[in-house]
Order: sequence, then C-alpha cells, then structure tokens
Amino acid sequence: MFARLAKMLVVTLSISALAACSSGGTTAREPETTAANASKPAATEAAKEEPRIVSTTVAVTQMMDALELDLVGIPTSVKTLPDRYKAVKEVGNPMSPDMELVKSLHPTEVLSVTTLKADLEPAFEAAKINATFLDLTSLVSMEEAIKMLGQKYERTEQAAKIVSQIDERIAEISKSTEGKPKPAVLILLGVPGSYLVATEKSYIGSLVQLAGGVNIASGAKVEYLASNTEYLQKSNPDIILRAAHGMPDEVIKMFDEEFKKNDIWKHFNAVKNGRVYDLPEELFGTTANLAAAEALKSLVPMLYPEAKDAA
Repeated sequence: MFARLAKMLVVTLSISALAACSSGGTTAREPETTAANASKPAATEAAKEEPRIVSTTVAVTQMMDALELDLVGIPTSVKTLPDRYKAVKEVGNPMSPDMELVKSLHPTEVLSVTTLKADLEPAFEAAKINATFLDLTSLVSMEEAIKMLGQKYERTEQAAKIVSQIDERIAEISKSTEGKPKPAVLILLGVPGSYLVATEKSYIGSLVQLAGGVNIASGAKVEYLASNTEYLQKSNPDIILRAAHGMPDEVIKMFDEEFKKNDIWKHFNAVKNGRVYDLPEELFGTTANLAAAEALKSLVPMLYPEAKDAA
C-alpha cells in the first residue's frame, strides 16, 4: 500500500518540478566506442567542442543560471525560468522529457536529479544519451553538486560564491537560535488526495534540522513515511508544518478538511497552540534549490517566534 502511495507521490511531485547521489551525482552509461568514432582527430575535435547541456528540472536550471552557463534545452514548467533561457527549446516535464527531442539537440550532457533516476535512467540509456543525476536531497548535497558543476565547466568562482552565500545564511540562523530549546516538528507533505510524513532525510527535513528543529520522524532511512495519526499524536509535536505540492491551493483545502473532520488532530499541542503553518511552495520544494536561504529565513519565526527579528 505504501509503495503504491509513494510511487504516486513521486509522479505527482514531478508536476511542480519539484522537484537530486553523492558529491557530483551519477551518470548513465555512455554509448560504446566503436571503430568508426574512435579516431584521434575526432576525439580532439570533440574535446574542443562547446558543451551542449540540457537541464530537465527547474531547480537545476536555476543553478545553471547562477553558474552563468548556457543551455540548449530546458524543462517545460509553469514556473518562471531565468531570462537567460527565454529562447531555449523546452524538452518536456521533468518526469518524462521527450527523449527524441532531447536527442535532436545533440547534448553533451543532460542533467536531472537522483529522485527521478530510477524512472529516467533506462530511457536515457536506451536513447544513448549521457545523463547525470544530481543529488539535491539536502543543502549539503546541493552544494557539492554546485561545486562539481563549477569545476567541470570552469565556473569555480561562481560556484564558490553561491555556496558561500548559503553557508553564511546557515551560520546566521545557527547564531540566532543558539541555546534555545529545540522544538519537536512534524512535517506533512501533501499532494492532491494524499499526504505523507517528511523525515529528516527529505529536503524540507534537512531545512528544519538546520533551523534547530527536531523532526519527530527521525531515524528513518527514507525521505517519506506513511501517516499514522495515532502514532503522530503520541509524539505530540510542538509545531506542524504542512507542505503543499502539485496543486497547492487544492492540497491546502485537503489539509484544512482533514484537520477539521479527523477529531484526533485537536489533541495535538501544535493545533491547540495555533502552531500549524503552511509552507509556501515557491520556497519549500521537494528538492534543494537556490531559494534555500530565503526558506530558512522564513522558517525560523515558525520554530522560534521570539527570534523573528533575528531572522
């Protein structure tokens, strides 16, 4: 049952380009070298060729813009993408890019995220497209991905600047909450028709941890767990964060209805004390993105109302 729910969640989350393995991501197998393409002159010519990069998610596209890198393909999304790529060809939504269209752009590399790897890697391999899956499941892994791309495409200065800005914000947050009691936090991740509990392994979970909160769903090895309201009530979180994705307005209504109709919620301290917050989707995606500093800034007053001015 949970496996089906988790699969549905992944598919639905891809609509919002929410939508990231190690310090540089993993790469699909490249086409085998044959006698026809193994000549030294061809290899030398390829080495001088300008990179032709396709980005298939919004978060990755924003990262490439910050790194001042051109793209030949971008994802199709309702979200506003950087002006740099206004005239660039769209290749479809992050979960199912048009492989024929991608291939027609003759990319030297296609960038996606590790959360979509299981679904996309076989298709990229079948099309003989060189794909790299970036790990954006946390701020730390996103910083590593940025540094890797900076080094690979000679943008180390830009990469260092991006990472420095994120690290400075984290340091400010840590200072503003230093010595304060750590609140217990429940994070609910909702899509139309269902919701799951986000663990500390999720991106939003990593933000809560950085902001000083304690996730009640700690110790899990996966990003999301099925919701069990009785168990959650026993944990009695100080704060409930609700993240709506896919169709945010519809999901928020679903949450409101759930909290009204399901009597158990009124027994939560967070509900009794009015400490239930809806996280704006533009800041709190399911994968790490360059809005992380702003997301942390908005998160601190939710966890520490007295620290509002410091944030």
